[in-house]
Amino acid sequence: MRAPDPVNQRLHGRVIPGAFVPHPLFRNAHVQTLLPLLRPTPQLDLRIERRELPDGDFVDLGWCQQSRGHGPLPQGPVLQGKPAPLTVLLHGLTSGFEAKYARGLARRLLARGWRVVILQFRGAGPEPNRLPRHYHHGDTQDLRELLAMLRVREPETRLFAVGWSLGGNVLLNYLGEEGARTPLTAAVAVSVPFLLKPCVERLRTGFSRLYQRHLLGELQQMLLRKHAKVPLPIDLEKVARAKDFFDFDNAATAVLNGFRDAEDYYERASSGRRLHSIAVPVLAIQAADDPFMTPAVLPEPAQLPPSMTLELCERGGHVGFCAAGPYL
Repeated sequence: MRAPDPVNQRLHGRVIPGAFVPHPLFRNAHVQTLLPLLRPTPQLDLRIERRELPDGDFVDLGWCQQSRGHGPLPQGPVLQGKPAPLTVLLHGLTSGFEAKYARGLARRLLARGWRVVILQFRGAGPEPNRLPRHYHHGDTQDLRELLAMLRVREPETRLFAVGWSLGGNVLLNYLGEEGARTPLTAAVAVSVPFLLKPCVERLRTGFSRLYQRHLLGELQQMLLRKHAKVPLPIDLEKVARAKDFFDFDNAATAVLNGFRDAEDYYERASSGRRLHSIAVPVLAIQAADDPFMTPAVLPEPAQLPPSMTLELCERGGHVGFCAAGPYL
């Protein structure tokens, strides 16, 4: 078989069949999605660095280490005379430092001598952020400022990023906005809702409504806790009565983050509309049976930049991909 054309000779990206093979007993999309939630939480020593932001808010960074203890921020080993690569991990909706998928990948990267830091989006942790605004699918500011800080702090270090679901959408939005200006060497995005509105509509139907109910409940509780410390300019009764993401995003996400309404938010925060401007190598990993979306949200090769490959797996669910073999 002929080797693929070099990136610099392609006019657009590629969509390739996924190599993932599901566990023979757990092939169903919903089982693939839910089973990872039952795995033990991978153990990591997280050293928390609080970053004060120019707007008066803050985000927390979790620097990952295998060993226990306290001390200065990890600077990591030197590989072949160069600083060890550093990967920024971006979690999904209602998640944070405890995300099992992020911790599992962190352990694998640490075992290879890489360094890893998890960005916990503003408002995602147990301590509410200070401003009314909250993290969302289109909020790339905090990632941009983190990467700029890392480039100044470590000018010789190769920087990478991996994002899942909402975190993957934020990552692709950022890469599309920055183009060749990004300090990232390459990136990976997993289970990305490239077009938000069709995904929200999918979550209103069938078994997928259970995912919506769970996520909505966590978001509603998150805002109620925050309102106790930071009075929010929203109608809390409307937020509490929200039956789906359309209701919630109209009542909360749009109001808190400067969007006209939910439709405006979905249009402006969908990463699929910015893919053409991505300039660095990107691998997107998707499952065709993802219960959070439909095949209609997946980009065609002509919509991908030459530097991007979409690996489309037949199975895997949403941020699932449970194969036969041990987790780390």
